[in-house]
Amino acid sequence: MSSPTTSGSWTAPFDGSLEDDLALALRLADAADAVSMLRFDAPDLEVQTKADDSHVTEADLATERAIRDLLAAERPDDAVFGEEFGGSVTAERTWIIDPIDGTANYLKGIPMWATLIALSIDGVPRVGVVSQPGIGRRWWAASGLGAWTLDPSGAPRRLGVSHVASLDAASASFQSIAQWDDVGRTDALLRLSRSVWRDRGYGDAWPYMLLAEGRLEFVAEFDVKEYDIAAHVPIVLEAGGRFTDIDGAETIATRSSVATNGRLHDEFLTLIHGSDA
Repeated sequence: MSSPTTSGSWTAPFDGSLEDDLALALRLADAADAVSMLRFDAPDLEVQTKADDSHVTEADLATERAIRDLLAAERPDDAVFGEEFGGSVTAERTWIIDPIDGTANYLKGIPMWATLIALSIDGVPRVGVVSQPGIGRRWWAASGLGAWTLDPSGAPRRLGVSHVASLDAASASFQSIAQWDDVGRTDALLRLSRSVWRDRGYGDAWPYMLLAEGRLEFVAEFDVKEYDIAAHVPIVLEAGGRFTDIDGAETIATRSSVATNGRLHDEFLTLIHGSDA
C-alpha cells in the first residue's frame, strides 16, 4: 500500500473550482452515514482484529465500499486511498478516506466517531468533510470556500478559530496520555498541561472541529495515518487556523499532527519540544 505525499504550500491559493468536488464529498458523506448508522450499537455487530491489533467492524468495510462505489461512478479517473482497502495514490487527485474514525468507540456504542473524506490535489488536502452522524453533526471545507457546519436551525454557519493569544488562556486537546507516552513525549504533555488554561482528551476527529469552531486552541496526535487527518486540514485552514506535523512541516505523512488557532502555533511547538528545540 502506498501513501499520499504532500508538497507545496497548503495555504497557497487554489487555481480552479472546487464546488463540484465539495458537493460530491458531501454526497459521499450522506452515503456513508446511511450505511454506518444501520449497524451502530447493534448487539450482533461483527468485529475482527487486524494485523496491527486494531479493530475493524463490518460497518467499517461496508461504509468504505459505499464511498468507493460512488467515487467509481462519479470520479473514475481519481485515485482512492482508504484505511480498509488501501488503493493507489497519484500526485494529481486522490480521495483519502477513513470510513469510521474511532472504531473503538463505534463498537462500544459510543457516538464519538466520524467518517473522514478528503480530496488531495497535487499533494495538498483541498476538500474535507467530517461527518459524525451519531451526534448529528457535520463539518466541511474546500480551499477558498470557507469552513462550515450547520447551526441548530439547520442553516450553514461559517467557522472561525478563536482569537486567544496567550498559552495561559488556551484550551488544549491531547488525544490520550498513552499516545504521547508511546512516542516518549510524556514530559512534553506535562509541560503542555501546566502551561495552558485547560486540557482534555476529547477524542479523535471532534477536537479538530472544536478548534475550527473557536472552542479549542490546540490539538495534537501521534501515530496518525494520512486518512486520520487529511479531512481536517482544509477545515482547520479555512477556519483561519494552522496545521502542521510536530516539527512544523506542512505534511500529513509523518505520523504526527498539530493544529492550532494559528496565533499560538509556534509557541505550542516550542513548548512541546522544550529542551529538544
